[in-house]
Amino acid sequence: MTTTVTAAAVSKNFGAYQDAAVRDPVIITKNGRPRTVLLAYEDFVRLSKRDRRVELTAELSADEIAAVEASEMDPDLDHLNEELNGTKSLTAKNAAG
Repeated sequence: MTTTVTAAAVSKNFGAYQDAAVRDPVIITKNGRPRTVLLAYEDFVRLSKRDRRVELTAELSADEIAAVEASEMDPDLDHLNEELNGTKSLTAKNAAG
């Protein structure tokens, strides 16, 4: 269960909240609003591995765009096209109705 505490409370009893954060994240508020989270190092490492780098398509070169356009899906993944086509159908229905 996540704990929410004030920054002042954490300041007065950091050790206890540090121990609590090993079990569950501790949300630390300032002026009544969540500001930071104290969490176990293992959780931080796990979450950091999920971080992804995102680039804007506008930043792609003409060669990179051509490579994407020329790429083909592995035939073993054809079922994903069916999911995409279903999404397109729903979008078209929503736009029409």
